[in-house]
Parts: sequence; structure tokens; C-alpha cells
Amino acid sequence: MTLPQILLVEDDRSIAGALAYTLKNVYDIDCASSAKLALYKAETEHFDCIVLDISLPDFSGMIVCQELRDRGLRTPILILSGDDSTSTKIKLLDIGANDYLSKPFSLGEIKARIRVLLREAHHVQVVANNTPLSQHGISLDRRTYQVIRDDTLIELRRKEFDILEYLLEHSGQVISRESLTNQFWSDDIDHVTNTVTVHIKSLRDKIDRPFGSPLIHTVHGRGYKFDASPAYKTKAMV
Repeated sequence: MTLPQILLVEDDRSIAGALAYTLKNVYDIDCASSAKLALYKAETEHFDCIVLDISLPDFSGMIVCQELRDRGLRTPILILSGDDSTSTKIKLLDIGANDYLSKPFSLGEIKARIRVLLREAHHVQVVANNTPLSQHGISLDRRTYQVIRDDTLIELRRKEFDILEYLLEHSGQVISRESLTNQFWSDDIDHVTNTVTVHIKSLRDKIDRPFGSPLIHTVHGRGYKFDASPAYKTKAMV
């Protein structure tokens, strides 16, 4: 069973250690101690929830929250802060935080807040799974497993369909090879990096090459990005 993935952004090692220890049996915990590292991880990896401290050594967690929402990331964000003023809470909720927890807090309460956010996100996902995805001229129907681009029906194998669905759900974000590996293949597959490359190439052969306008782009050293932006077109067929 795959555990929900949580990104814990906290520069206080004692707090981060206590939270990671408390949550590790229920969630897959990854930690970041700075705003820059948090933004990088959130963009290149998949997380089911982000627990974000507002006081970070490089810049505010408030800026991190705003930047993630500006990038289109919909992952639930739980803010941790020693500032419990109403104005701060309102500002954070307005810029996209899903919940707010004032320090000090009990470990039981933060576990309960995370459970609620994950339940809500799951409900949204269930509703979304019955809704066709449409981005940049591609329509993907999750009920019929049909993919159409510019009125042309495209036949995909199931794994190709699943990868395309994942890229569409994270349109505009860089998805690392590691994220694709963790999402679609078990850890014991040999040469999994090459397997990812082969599947991406097959997808491009079907949804990009025949149309002359690539949508799946290679971001060198980081992964892949589904985007119509011409800035990536020179690397799209790498």
C-alpha cells in the first residue's frame, strides 16, 4: 500500500524531527528546511499535502504559499505559525492556504488537520475523475479512456493513458522521472529510467509528432513538462 506523501517545510530541527517521527508510520514524509528547497521539491515531486511553516530562514512561508498557487499547484497546504492574529489567518487563506494551525499545537491536532485535508482532496479527486480533462487541444475522458487532439482520436495503451492523465493533471509543472517512476512502476523494475524514457517517447509519437505542435517537453536535468509554451519547444523531442 502506498502511503500519502507529505512535504514538511520546517527549519526548526526539533519540531521537524518530532513531526516526522509522529507521522512516519502513516505518511511518507519528505522534509525541506528552506523556502527555496520547498519550492523546488513541490515543483519536481508529487505530494498529497504540504505542511508549511510561515517562518523560514530565506523568505516567508507566505511567499511560498502564494508562489505555489500562482504556479497552479492545487495540493492542500496546512500553515504552521506562531502568529495567531486574525489578519494573518485571513491573508493566508486568501492567498490559497487550506488550513492554519497556531503554535504551540498538539501532535494529535496536526494529525487530525492533515486527515481532514486529505479527505477533502480525495473527494475533489473522485469528482474530477468523472470529468474529462482538457488542456491545449487535448481532451482525455477518464470514463471511456478516449484521448482526442484536434478532433482526432488517438489510441493509447493503458500505461500511456495513465502517464498522459498525470501530466495533464499537473499541466505547467515540471514532473521528475522519479515522480513518474514512483507513480507508475514498482521499485523492483530493472532499468526503470529507460522505461520512463520509452513511454514518454511513445506518447510523443502519438500526441505530438503528428500535429507539429509539441506539448510534452523535456526540462533538462529536471524531468518533463506538459505545456504549450514555445519556450520549451526546442527541447520537446529530446
